[in-house]
Amino acid sequence: MDELPERQAGLASTLEHEGYSVRLVSAGAAAQRLIDEAQLVLLVLGPAGGPSRALLQHLMGREDAGQGLSVIALVPEEEHAAAVAVLRLGAEVVRTPVDTEELVARVARCLHERERLEALLSRVASLERLSITDGLTGVHNHRYFQDRLREEFRRAQRYDDALSLILIDLDHFKAFNDTHGHQVGDLVLRDVAASLQRSLRETDLLARYGGEEFAILLPRTPLAGALTVAERVWRELGALKTGPERTLRVTASVGLSSFPHHAVNNAEQLVRSADQALYRAKDEGRNRICVHAAGLSFDRALSR
Repeated sequence: MDELPERQAGLASTLEHEGYSVRLVSAGAAAQRLIDEAQLVLLVLGPAGGPSRALLQHLMGREDAGQGLSVIALVPEEEHAAAVAVLRLGAEVVRTPVDTEELVARVARCLHERERLEALLSRVASLERLSITDGLTGVHNHRYFQDRLREEFRRAQRYDDALSLILIDLDHFKAFNDTHGHQVGDLVLRDVAASLQRSLRETDLLARYGGEEFAILLPRTPLAGALTVAERVWRELGALKTGPERTLRVTASVGLSSFPHHAVNNAEQLVRSADQALYRAKDEGRNRICVHAAGLSFDRALSR
C-alpha cells in the first residue's frame, strides 16, 4: 500500500480477524517481491502517476491477471474516473472511506471466484490431456501425433533441421491375443508403451499409432541419432518380460525414416517411407530394424 495509516492497519486487522493472512507493504520493490506469493492484492489507489497506479497497471498486465491473482483497488468516493479506469483494467473497486462489511464480502467473493476459475482451468487441462492421450497405454494418441508431425516437419523445413520417425510394430500380435486373450494383450501393450517411454529422451514424442503399432517422432535428430534410439528401444523390448506372470516375451519390427532426404518432401512422405522400411523388416523375417533412407536392415540377436 502507498501509506500505512491507522485506518489501513485497521482494515488489515479486520481481514485477519476473518481468517486471512495480511501483509502491509508500500507499493514498490517490497510489494513486487510479495506478488508471486499472494492470492489477492488490496491496493490503496494514490494520485495519478504514483507508485500504486503503476503497480496496478503492472498487475493487470500480467499473464495471470484475473486467474492466479485477484486485485481490489481502494478508490476515493469522489474519484469516479479513477474507479472506471480500474474497472476497465479488470480489477475490483471498493470506494473509500471503506465499509468493512463490503470489503470483507468482496475479498471473499474474489477468492471464491479465483478458486472456481482454478478448478475450471484444472478441468480444462485434464480434458485437454485426455483428448491427446491413448486411453489404454497412457501415451499420446494418433491424432496428437499427426498434429505434432505436421508442426515438427514445418519447423524442420523452415530451419533446415533434421527430423526422424520410428515406427514399431509388435510381431505376430494377433496370434498373441488369440493365444493369451485380449486382457493379457492389453497388459502387454501397456508394458510395451512404458518400456518405450523409458528408453526415450524428453524431446522425443511417443504415440500409439494404432493397434499394436507405435510411433516415435524425434525432432532435431538426424539418421545416425535416430538409429541409436531405434536400436535401444528394440533391444529393450526384446528384454522385456510381460504378462500377468511376467513370463511372456515380445519382439518388434522397426522402420526408420529421416528428413532431409530426397524422397521426403512432406510429413506424409516421412510416414510413408518409415512404413515402407517397417514392411521390409517384416518381409525379411521380422524382429529387426530397417532404415528407409539407406536401404539398410539390422538384424542382431537379442539377449534372452
